[in-house]
Amino acid sequence: MGKKIVVLGVSGSGKSLIGKRLADALGYPFFDGDDYHNSSNIEKMSKGIPLSDQDRFGWLSTLNALLKNHECAVVACSGLKPEYRDMLKKDLDDVSMLYLKGDFDTIWQRHQKRNGHYFKGQDMLKSQFATLIEPSQSEAFSLDISQDADSVFQQALAYIKQ
Repeated sequence: MGKKIVVLGVSGSGKSLIGKRLADALGYPFFDGDDYHNSSNIEKMSKGIPLSDQDRFGWLSTLNALLKNHECAVVACSGLKPEYRDMLKKDLDDVSMLYLKGDFDTIWQRHQKRNGHYFKGQDMLKSQFATLIEPSQSEAFSLDISQDADSVFQQALAYIKQ
């Protein structure tokens, strides 16, 4: 039986980068949660309007279905609250969660270097930090993103392979 891995963190924490590298290293399919938002959510975010719980519920259900439909998979998803993470894991018992932990300033600097992403503005990032309830140690393995991406990836891979 394969593993299902969810890489968590606020926008700009490196979920897609680390998730894709993990998927490639493990031979698993990778799914970027951003690709599964509906057009209404994308339109809101591109205007700098934070998503509500209601906006996120259908999206989280879609990501849960992706996990259910694949024996092995890596999914990148913000998973900001315990109830969101519960929705991702609903009816699954083989999900490992990795949390990419970083401070606002580090992540905002990364955001300013991004091109072509619909997630716009400092207020949107502040909204994610305001919504964020960091996962407990029992819920997710936490990785400090102040180190370089290779170190984060190596620690994530070592955790998954244990």
